[in-house]
Amino acid sequence: MDFLEILSLENKNNGVSTGNNWLASNGDSLSSYSPVDGSLIGSVTTSDKASYEEVIKAAQEAFLSWRMMPAPARGEIVRQIGEALREYKEPLGKLVSYEMGKSLQEGYGEVQEMIDVCDFAVGLSRQLYGLTMHSERPAHRMYEQWHPLGIVGIISAFNFPVAVWSWNSMLAWVCGNVCVWKPSEKTPLCAVACQHIISKVFKTNNIPEGVCNLIIGNRDVGEWMANDKRIPLISATGSTRMGKAVGAAIGARLGRALLELGGNNAIIISKDADLDIAIRGAVFGAVGTAGQRCTTTRRLIIHQDVFEPVKQRLVSAYKKLTIGDPLSEKNLVGPLIDKDAVKMYLDAIEKCKAEGGKFIIEGGVLHGDGYESGCYVKPCIAEVEPHYKIVQAETFAPVLYLLKYKDVDEAINIHNGVPQGLSSSIMTLNLREAEQFLSHAGSDCGIANVNIGTSGAEIGGAFGGEKETGGGRESGSDAWKNYMRRQTNTINYSTNLPLAQAIKFDL
Repeated sequence: MDFLEILSLENKNNGVSTGNNWLASNGDSLSSYSPVDGSLIGSVTTSDKASYEEVIKAAQEAFLSWRMMPAPARGEIVRQIGEALREYKEPLGKLVSYEMGKSLQEGYGEVQEMIDVCDFAVGLSRQLYGLTMHSERPAHRMYEQWHPLGIVGIISAFNFPVAVWSWNSMLAWVCGNVCVWKPSEKTPLCAVACQHIISKVFKTNNIPEGVCNLIIGNRDVGEWMANDKRIPLISATGSTRMGKAVGAAIGARLGRALLELGGNNAIIISKDADLDIAIRGAVFGAVGTAGQRCTTTRRLIIHQDVFEPVKQRLVSAYKKLTIGDPLSEKNLVGPLIDKDAVKMYLDAIEKCKAEGGKFIIEGGVLHGDGYESGCYVKPCIAEVEPHYKIVQAETFAPVLYLLKYKDVDEAINIHNGVPQGLSSSIMTLNLREAEQFLSHAGSDCGIANVNIGTSGAEIGGAFGGEKETGGGRESGSDAWKNYMRRQTNTINYSTNLPLAQAIKFDL
């Protein structure tokens, strides 16, 4: 199947769905242009308030029956979703690459990540464990259990147009929730394709409409969701600015927010590092997905004794980078998502130069054959100081900053001296340095690695970060608890009513 054909399943071009039921809407038409070649891929109709209300009501009704299905039975549905994704891995991966601009291998990898999350969630469906505690009162049993929340709202970003949604939805589904997905307006067609593929699985199993919901729209739709008391949990992925607005709206109604926001990730390269591994990890981390991952390596903190050799090897590696059509496997770097992203990239370069940054690999926009979209840029490298304002910010583009340090304490201070706290790494063969980096006095990030880069987390571990990254955790480990409510239960099977703390209340 051609990768564009999956958009034509059942010949729908609506952007609002409660499963197989695609709703009429008077919303605007949203067009998606590929950053690969500037071509119009397709258009969808966005949600208006009436269709939004229809989706939320369908989700509320579907929750009443979905939550009563045994968790392993819900897991079986997710297992079938994984099989459907295996069937469509190639066309969906190509669509991800074409609409978002990441390399074809990364597009396939993103769909594989969805498949892996399905497998994880299937196992989880038989392991939603609670605890049993000893009661201080005789002939009493005390335990805790977990119940589904209801509707889980998912707001996802363009850089991982399908994977991050799957991290949330697959876990939320096995936990007994229903999902409402608002994808990025920059990659709506990937979401439409997923909805077509996955809703067929629900239909085959006679699952009511409203478990799997899609709402495409602009900022207004996100605001509706954030302020909607009928949605107890919003999982939002995007910029720190967006996360603060969403978090404030949810907090005002005492809802739950699971925020996965910006990163300003660094690799410390020790004088005791294996430089072959360090360079490989740094280059992939800095230029993979054209610098548009939240885990992209944006800073290299390099020991002064190896600063020059590392710099020389980076220059050599960057000269070998192939930039172009991401659907061609010969190219390592694709385009930025759109021209707004190109402008932010150019602005960051100018700000860096204005503060005194010295570029050892110059940036710029590529023009000519193969670059007609205007979204292809050169990955660049600058020597900087930690206090530069631009170094404190996240630039969603392939701009890499080099910083120098004298000892590991200084390196960790530089590393932690930014507002964000997502992913981090140290390259060292020194056991003491490695352990210090992972200790209480080390990295302040949600992810800390030794001798691997900052980019490319596995789904088995909970994903997320601290500080302005938002504090949320998605995907593996016990992240499933985010999608459930905890309940403590005490059963008295005695003939008396003893009170806790030995309180006497005799009538």
